[in-house]
Amino acid sequence: MSSKDLKFHWFLPTSGDSRAIVGGGHGLQRGHGRPTASAFRPPTIDYLGQIARSAEQLGFEAVLTPTGTWCEDAWLVTAALTQQTTRLKFLVAFRPGFVSPTLAAQMAATYQRISGGRLLLNIVTGGESTEQRRFGDHLSKDERYARTDEFLSIVRGAWSGTPYDFAGAHYQVEGARVAERPDPVPELYFGGSSAAAGTVAARHVQTYLTWGEPPAQVAEKIAWVRGLAAGEGRTLRFGIRLHVIARDTSEEAWAEAGRLLDAIDPADVRTAQQTLGRSDSVGQKRMLALHEGYRRDGGSVHDLEVHPGLWAGVGLVRGGAGTALVGSHAEVADLVEEYADQGITEFVLSGYPHLEEAYWFGEGVLPELRRRGVLDRTGEPVRLTA
Repeated sequence: MSSKDLKFHWFLPTSGDSRAIVGGGHGLQRGHGRPTASAFRPPTIDYLGQIARSAEQLGFEAVLTPTGTWCEDAWLVTAALTQQTTRLKFLVAFRPGFVSPTLAAQMAATYQRISGGRLLLNIVTGGESTEQRRFGDHLSKDERYARTDEFLSIVRGAWSGTPYDFAGAHYQVEGARVAERPDPVPELYFGGSSAAAGTVAARHVQTYLTWGEPPAQVAEKIAWVRGLAAGEGRTLRFGIRLHVIARDTSEEAWAEAGRLLDAIDPADVRTAQQTLGRSDSVGQKRMLALHEGYRRDGGSVHDLEVHPGLWAGVGLVRGGAGTALVGSHAEVADLVEEYADQGITEFVLSGYPHLEEAYWFGEGVLPELRRRGVLDRTGEPVRLTA
């Protein structure tokens, strides 16, 4: 296989970290494994700085920072971390509708200037009505996507360098602009499995993100979005959000997956599954379907293997991305290549705990991909000097 323009990003756990799976996300309140299995790591700026500096040193392109009730504010945390890093980009998740689109354009332009152009934006329309109402948002799901469509039109217009007028169902602005056009203009990332989400992606974003479904399902989703984008006269890149457990041997990796599974309280699984089952997110329903037949009693860690090397155990207690690549460094590299063959070029990864797992992947899998020639050498680790 020839070298591909693959990019690898890591994750900032701004709701906290642990040697067990930290549950929560997508409307779920934060939770983590039994106290005897792990100690909870609060999301202090010192600890998040450790992860960010390690991701930069290992050669990751960017770090994704989530948004929601149970995590720290993504804009504020990452702005602070730009002062602790030099090259690393920050994929900041934010929700349209909670601030003015012109103000969001201004915030992003300022961020680009103070960071030296290291901002990427992950647009999160919001899939859980309960959490949206917590922030004063009472629109229906389709109305939220319609608002996102208008929001992104205004943001992009405000970055254009000339005053931008817009009149829609949700926003009316006159002469929207920023003092200075951001350089570079932040790239937009976006995910969503509903028809309304596909329309927004096709019109506005540069990279469409999917959660880690098996490769055949990912291929179907890519074909769907690619067709929508072609109808808008545009082409997109495609990325995937996954967890990862990579070790020197397959046996070691699956033993770690088993340890994570054993640390999950069955009561937490029941609570999480009931809550997530009420989600109106199409993507979340697709994640839940990957482990709906799992039974804890008498089962095996491999019962949650939904494709060779793709494990759905994380999604038992965590909303959103619920699958992990599990295996030896070579086996995980095989799966990366399999997704790349379907059209995925960006991988947004995480693991518990995020500091240690960044090194397992960065020192094990990335060199393997370079050795195979499927990853160029532009993402070499940063060489630290005294």
